[in-house]
Amino acid sequence: MKTEGGSDGAKRRAGDRAAEAVEDGFVVGLGTGSTAACAIRALGRAVDDGLEIRGIPTSFQARKLALEVGIPLTDLDAVDGVDVAIDGADQIVDAPDAPAHGALIKGGGGAHAREKLVDSAADRFVVVADPSKLTDRLDNPVPVEVLPDAHSVVADRIRELDGEPMLRNAERKDGPIVTDNGNLVLDCAFGAIDDPDGLAMQLSRLPGVVEHGLFVGLADMTYVGSEDGVDTRRY
Repeated sequence: MKTEGGSDGAKRRAGDRAAEAVEDGFVVGLGTGSTAACAIRALGRAVDDGLEIRGIPTSFQARKLALEVGIPLTDLDAVDGVDVAIDGADQIVDAPDAPAHGALIKGGGGAHAREKLVDSAADRFVVVADPSKLTDRLDNPVPVEVLPDAHSVVADRIRELDGEPMLRNAERKDGPIVTDNGNLVLDCAFGAIDDPDGLAMQLSRLPGVVEHGLFVGLADMTYVGSEDGVDTRRY
C-alpha cells in the first residue's frame, strides 16, 4: 500500500537537507521510498565529491539505488554502530502538544521490519517528508508483516483489537506481496489512533507478527520539504 503525495521538488529539498547532515566517515542507514531515494541520490553526489561514508540499505530497492549512485555498502554485523539513519514516512504526527508528537506510520513499501531495525540502531533517526505526510493523528492503515503460515491467525487477533486487516496483494502478479524477508503484509485499519504506543505494544505481542509499521519514540527530527524550503521538527 504505497502512499503518494507531495511534489518532487519538496521531496528533493527534504532529502538534500538530510544528506547535508552526513559527515565524513559516517555509517548511514538508507531508507526506502521516494523521499528517502532523494536523500540517497544526494549522498551519491556527495560521495562523488569525496565524502567517505558507508551505507546500510533497508530494502532491495534502497540497495539497488545506492549501488547505482556509488555509495559503498555494509551491514549491521560489520559495523560498531550507525551514526544516522535517513528514512521517509507514510504519516507523521505533527502536534507538538500531543504525547504522540513525532510518531510515524511506515511500511507503504513493505520494508518496515528492516527499516525499524536500522532506524532504531542509529544514534540519530532523521525523517524526510513533504507536507502531505503531516497529520494531527495517525489514521492510515498500519502495515503488519506476518509469517505466511500465521496470516489468518494474526488477522483474527487484529479483529479482536478492533482492526480491519487486509492482505496486501501484488499489483502485477497474482497473489500477495512478499517482503524482502519472505513474509506477507496485512494492512490493518484502526481508524484514528489515539494511543499509538499502546497499539504498538499490542501488535508486537501477537505471535506470528514479524514487525508492524508504528514507529513511536524513534524519530529524532523530521525535515519537511516544501516549495519554499525545508522546515525542521525536533522531538
